[in-house]
Amino acid sequence: MQAVYSERHREHYPEHFLKSGERLQNPEMPERAERLAQFVEASGRELVAPDDYGQGPLADVHTPEYLAFLETIHERWRQLEEASAEVIPNVHPNGRHGAYPASPVGQAGYHLADTACPVGAGTWEAARMSANSAVHAAELVLNEADCAYALCRPPGHHAFADMAGGFCYLNNTAIAAQRLLTQSDRVAILDVDLHHGNGTQGIFYRRPDVLTVSLHADPAAFYPFFWGYADERGAGEGLGYNYNLPLPLGTGDDAYLDTLDMALTRIERFAPDMLVVALGLDAYRGDPLAGMAISTDGFARIGETIGRYDLPCVLVQEGGYLTEALGRNLVSFLDGFEDARG
Repeated sequence: MQAVYSERHREHYPEHFLKSGERLQNPEMPERAERLAQFVEASGRELVAPDDYGQGPLADVHTPEYLAFLETIHERWRQLEEASAEVIPNVHPNGRHGAYPASPVGQAGYHLADTACPVGAGTWEAARMSANSAVHAAELVLNEADCAYALCRPPGHHAFADMAGGFCYLNNTAIAAQRLLTQSDRVAILDVDLHHGNGTQGIFYRRPDVLTVSLHADPAAFYPFFWGYADERGAGEGLGYNYNLPLPLGTGDDAYLDTLDMALTRIERFAPDMLVVALGLDAYRGDPLAGMAISTDGFARIGETIGRYDLPCVLVQEGGYLTEALGRNLVSFLDGFEDARG
């Protein structure tokens, strides 16, 4: 399996993160991707740099207004009197319909869902090349690779068509799925990150050509709080094409795998041509975001279970934060996945 990885992710180094109002170091730091890349190479898998696919794949998923915001906001923000080093919103609309503000402050509130997605000087380039990694992995699969892994950073599944959130700016998973649709009629997305993929859900919520399935910590008590409930089933032509499986906090290997079987049964009934897996490793029992209790061996079992579903597949890295086991968890998943495929 080839792994696609851009070192340009290092240009994005967010400083701060608010947790229950306390200002902490942001856990979405370059070292997490560097650690994953080291373990990928040590496991004997090839790392390749992505090509630059331009603006087209981004514009297939995100609005022109939002892409212009991400590209220009940091420079415009820094021209404000006493501006912070990073773009961090201090106001949010009570609805996002109607007028669009000209002020960088207003636009930051409009396009940034929370304070976990600050925009620095290098954020746009890092996010753009992260998305290119997902496109490149999709291209490998379209050119008859059985599977490819996109080591994306920053992650993407909380990004909507016109809104960042939760460390995410461009929705790499959605961009990969949209790319696969150039040569297929139906694509399924399976999100196994600790958190609900609310941005991915939002992008495809009214569409029947992409089935979105997410296993995640129950949002009643966990980020993203406002999305990810079992009764969110899609809308319009997309009704019935969104399937959420919220799990209790602290869920361990066996209960998770039982639920994963339900997810794969729904995907099988959709009969997709290709599969995208939003691969979060933050469900690990030692992850600093502390939501579930998956073991390193559990990731191998998850990978094996998904791998047995024999479809062309793009694996897109989402969450998973610095612990001593982070790299081992990734290799455990990849080994289990590839072992199942023989």
